[in-house]
Amino acid sequence: MKPNSRLHARPSVRLAAVPLSVAALTGCGTPEATRQPNIVIMMTDDHTCQALSCYDNRLVETPNLDRLAREGMLFENCYVANAISGPSRACILTGKYSHKNGFTDNSRTFDGSQQTFPKLLHDAGYQTAMIGKWHLNSEPQGFDFWSILVAQGEYYSPLFIENGEEKIEPGYVTDVITDKAIGWLEQRDKDRPFAMLYYHKAPHRNWMPAQRHLGIYDDKVFPEPETLLDDYATRGRAAREQEMEIGRHMWPEWDLKLISPEQLRSDLGEAEQESDANKADVKRANDWLSSVKQFQDAYNRMTDEEKTRWDAAYAPRLAEWEKIRGTASPEEIVRWKYQQYMRDYCAVIKGVDENVGRLLDYLEKIGELDNTIVIYTSDQGFFLGEHGWFDKRFMYEECQRTPLLVRYPKAVAAGTRSKALAMNIDYAPTLLDFAGVEIPADIQGRSLKGVLTSKGEIPAEWRTGVYYHYYEYPSWHSVKRHYGIRTERYKLIHFYNDVDEWELYDLQEDPNELRNRYDDPAYAAVREEMHARLKELQAEADDTDPDELQSEFFQGVENL
Repeated sequence: MKPNSRLHARPSVRLAAVPLSVAALTGCGTPEATRQPNIVIMMTDDHTCQALSCYDNRLVETPNLDRLAREGMLFENCYVANAISGPSRACILTGKYSHKNGFTDNSRTFDGSQQTFPKLLHDAGYQTAMIGKWHLNSEPQGFDFWSILVAQGEYYSPLFIENGEEKIEPGYVTDVITDKAIGWLEQRDKDRPFAMLYYHKAPHRNWMPAQRHLGIYDDKVFPEPETLLDDYATRGRAAREQEMEIGRHMWPEWDLKLISPEQLRSDLGEAEQESDANKADVKRANDWLSSVKQFQDAYNRMTDEEKTRWDAAYAPRLAEWEKIRGTASPEEIVRWKYQQYMRDYCAVIKGVDENVGRLLDYLEKIGELDNTIVIYTSDQGFFLGEHGWFDKRFMYEECQRTPLLVRYPKAVAAGTRSKALAMNIDYAPTLLDFAGVEIPADIQGRSLKGVLTSKGEIPAEWRTGVYYHYYEYPSWHSVKRHYGIRTERYKLIHFYNDVDEWELYDLQEDPNELRNRYDDPAYAAVREEMHARLKELQAEADDTDPDELQSEFFQGVENL
């Protein structure tokens, strides 16, 4: 999506002085036993567990990501504190919940002066870099080098701000980010450990594949989720009043590429003349114009040769749509749109997997792979048709849960899995712990080092529940504000602000979260216990009056 503003002021990036003792510890010739590990965090945007074959092989094969699981540890139960892009990134940087780091929703500006784990690593002698999608509405601090996408970024010929200077990079965004990562590694100081945040735009909406992947899944029929045609009859207003249904809320032009080359290449004013049928509904007309304009902007970032290949790749889909749109039933339309959605989403994942492999191969080539803690994660999960939805935000399992893979053969046994309840606020203390850096007392996450070094065993006194709080309403997709607790078996959610509704799910008996048991007498004791545990978690998180924190009304198309 086209950004509507620049980032804020551009402070120059300065290198912090390296303490002599740390420099000596990490210098050339350091004994292997005392060497601090390098760190690479690989993060994607909206890559859900259902689309990694090491978690679930029904949709897409991800051999390079599977390598991380095969050679390291896979966390089966990692959860985010707030399932939306910017807030999740702020949680990862600070090791703190959203209400503590101040970035509760995407309309906020991240306070870069606050404590973050890259700053702490930098002060301990690490050279640091941030490359790719930042999405925090302020410039990175604590990095020797940074090159970030503006707002959401573009798939083709993306605009970066690199150490304060704008530059448009030709090519496909996932490839370009990897090129930049490898380029920085090539010029780094070889005598010091490094920590690099390697953050991809993909597979964020609108799922534009690389040229080499156009049409690769056109012949595949993807399995439908059991709840694709969910009618929300057993849940409250939050599930019924959202605006993220594949059938009703996907923009045909922007999301599904249902727009002719002639429209894409035309003046928007001319295209508007063709939309008389839409003008009867103002909201629908505005959505249509936004959909066309945004896709035109993205399309026009391609070269003429790329446009020609793109037009040819999507011509069959457009022809099929014209054939069925007036005759198919609503259920058939949902099923058809789901297939197109999956074809694009999984093709974009293909580019991510290839580039993860490229970076792993480079680290192996230079002899640093086994000296490096490699983490792969996403800013949250994503709905791939479950409940008929796309997008995220809800505390439901598909988006609260996020992938977490960790490879570090010096401490993490290959091919291990853990059921420990992990959170994205745990990444910061874990990395500080492995680096031998003191973990500040105000960090709210817990180090996963004990889990990683014990073949996934859950330590004594480990958490038995995870806390969640979502604030971005009213805003895109109309997901109501809510908070709650998830334990090994149960989930309790409170939707608030313009509603006051509670939901309770038994995940063992109802993994699809279809039957709200909150008012079921058979679950009265469970409900009471979950309320007590929720209060305990809120006290631990210092979120003791959650209904009173009001998120400002969000505006800005870049945060779709």
